[in-house]
Amino acid sequence: MKNVVMTLIQESRFKELKSVVDKINVVDIADLFELLNKEQVIIIFRLLHKETAAEVFSYLTRESQQFIIESISDREIKTIIEDLFIDDTVDFLEEMPANVVNRVLKTVDLETRKTINHFFTYPDNSAGSIMTIEMVDLNQEMTVAEAIDYIKQNGVDKETINNCYVTNKVRKLEGVVSIRRLILSENDVLIKDIMDIDLIKVNTFDDQEDVAELFKKYDYTAIPVVDKENCLVGIITIDDIIDIIEQEDTEDFQLMAATTPSEEEYLKTPILTLVKNRFVWLLVLMISATITGMIISEFADILESVVILTSFIPLLMDTGGNGGCQSSTMVIRSIALGEIGFKNSFMVLWIEFRVSVIIAFILAVVNFLRIIIFTNAGIAIATIVSVSLIITIVLAKTIGGLLPIFAKKMKLDPAIMAGPLITTMVDAMSLTIFFVMSVRFLGI
Repeated sequence: MKNVVMTLIQESRFKELKSVVDKINVVDIADLFELLNKEQVIIIFRLLHKETAAEVFSYLTRESQQFIIESISDREIKTIIEDLFIDDTVDFLEEMPANVVNRVLKTVDLETRKTINHFFTYPDNSAGSIMTIEMVDLNQEMTVAEAIDYIKQNGVDKETINNCYVTNKVRKLEGVVSIRRLILSENDVLIKDIMDIDLIKVNTFDDQEDVAELFKKYDYTAIPVVDKENCLVGIITIDDIIDIIEQEDTEDFQLMAATTPSEEEYLKTPILTLVKNRFVWLLVLMISATITGMIISEFADILESVVILTSFIPLLMDTGGNGGCQSSTMVIRSIALGEIGFKNSFMVLWIEFRVSVIIAFILAVVNFLRIIIFTNAGIAIATIVSVSLIITIVLAKTIGGLLPIFAKKMKLDPAIMAGPLITTMVDAMSLTIFFVMSVRFLGI
């Protein structure tokens, strides 16, 4: 497709080019733009129908959006903004430099400008910041026939009409009615008699991650957003929530890898930004690892007396760290899915304790036999290492399971308590256990 488009552009066969592009899905057009040079992008963009152009624009990268805005006229900008859904407009402007934002706002009418500025007042990552006001809301005193006529007149440019939210005279949310229910009901039936009053709603200041949990739990395609007076102010649709889920999952992965979260694409992120995002966490972990060094220094005389103990330090540290990471990862994922919370702390503790005891004893037996058969350490050393391993694994798994839950309780991201952080904590703990056991049983 790229070659066909480029050939038509080079040969200035714009009529044929327009015909070809009109048959391509808007998402595929946006992908195509990323493969073309800037001049070709502008040529194709100006050939698109204005509705299609707005849709394509909403799928473009921030860099491409900025380039197009800077390359077209104010009249063309006004046309794009008028056809964009308000939530897409706000998302786009939030990522743009001030000069681009100012230029866009100057091209729109006063009412649209006020609406956009109002969205900017909502906190980042709140329900209000991701909602759209393009919706169909019905008055509860309407008849079905009146409601259907109203939808036909006003629903063309709305983001969805599958569910219509019902309000009273002062716009307080009363219920919801599906388009299917409307079509199947008698024309003279009142909306208030067929609406569903048992509906889930969110507040403008609710966290977007909590909203995403509601979508996953109830399999909704849209959720109404109300203000503190329970007045309907907008809706959040599933397409926005999919983006939020991807964003939150990416953030968790980055935190679990001891990296500061970033929304920028990897290949387009400046080197210094990558350095900054990684350096801070590595510095913190490096400094915290000095505790491990202090523990080894404190018990240096033991290592000098029984040198073979040194060879078992990596085994204890790695096994304990891996065990803690296993538990924390499982619990973090369960928290993300809404399966467990702080109230389940004791249940998690009991589960991880039983799992860790079974695993620890199996590993300890295997390790004991390995030391006896393949080394000349002796039964005493094998016993110390194996008992230390049991204690380390039990503590690592129970701590790894509980820390994410407590982090969530303290309004922190549970993903912080994973990977490198758990490993660093367990390293210090396993060494302490190992050396104390050695002192006690070897009498050094």
